[in-house]
Amino acid sequence: MGFPIVRNRRLRGSKALRNLVRETSVSVHDLIYPIYVVSGTQVKEEIKSMPGVYRFSLDLLEEELKEVVGLGIEAIILFGIPDHKDEHGSSAYDHNGIVQEATRRVKELYPELLVVADTCLCQFTDHGHCGVVHVDEKTKRADVLNDPSLELLVKTAVSQAEAGADIIAPSNMMDGFVAAIRQGLDDAGYDQVPIMSYSVKYASAFYGPFRDAANSAPQFGDRKTYQMDPGNAREALREAEGDVIEGADFLMVKPGLAYLDVLRTLKDQFDLPLVAYNVSGEYAMVKAAAMQGWIDEPAIVMETMISFKRAGADLIITYFAKDVARLLRNNR
Repeated sequence: MGFPIVRNRRLRGSKALRNLVRETSVSVHDLIYPIYVVSGTQVKEEIKSMPGVYRFSLDLLEEELKEVVGLGIEAIILFGIPDHKDEHGSSAYDHNGIVQEATRRVKELYPELLVVADTCLCQFTDHGHCGVVHVDEKTKRADVLNDPSLELLVKTAVSQAEAGADIIAPSNMMDGFVAAIRQGLDDAGYDQVPIMSYSVKYASAFYGPFRDAANSAPQFGDRKTYQMDPGNAREALREAEGDVIEGADFLMVKPGLAYLDVLRTLKDQFDLPLVAYNVSGEYAMVKAAAMQGWIDEPAIVMETMISFKRAGADLIITYFAKDVARLLRNNR
């Protein structure tokens, strides 16, 4: 009988051999861990739709940071839930806003821990949109105004940099937001603070648990006039190219898991570091299935991380960051 000429299984015969020829790997240095901060004291509140993820008041933040740093995670991204909301999201750019105060607290406790500041207005506006809303008196149609929104986003970014944020991460999807924020940061003397642009952010159903966590669901309408249509891939190139021209230092695709093709496309077209956001809905689905005993959660989590890296992501924002760090440590 004939025998195979090519025997690919030769390189799969042992764990050591498989490790030797592995093409893609995940490191703790690839991870950015999201943290939710709230006003008040003695608050550690689990988010119902995101088991294992909590809202922390500033006085209890040290507990979480100590664990994060102890696991070797070097970067976090902060999301703030304010105790005051208004139509212009003024708490977002308040010197003593929740994100600004949290940033100072992090830097006081762990100066070397990188703080990425989410720069948006949706958690801070009473209408839940990512910018300034104008309602036409005749038609009663509500529109999110692009350029007036940019002015508030610049103020937010500068206040975050002033508080000590290492990276500004605008997530609002207004046209020209990178150029406006870059100019604002430079004019304020923060020309060395990089911008991690949410370049390709889809109008996705995968954000549901986040809106629960951050109390940021729109009070009317939706975000489809500024976030991208899930059916569009070429448009992602236009969005990313615009951000590159405007001075972005990182590009991001959000959500990550449902848009691996878009990650790959951006990786092939641009040289900037590429970030995948493993969003709340992706996290919640894994957790829900694991709680039912339907899947092997650690295996699914690591396979998902590998899929992001294989598709081209250099960095991964994920609620699984602590779990991944533990799994990597235990598998050394």
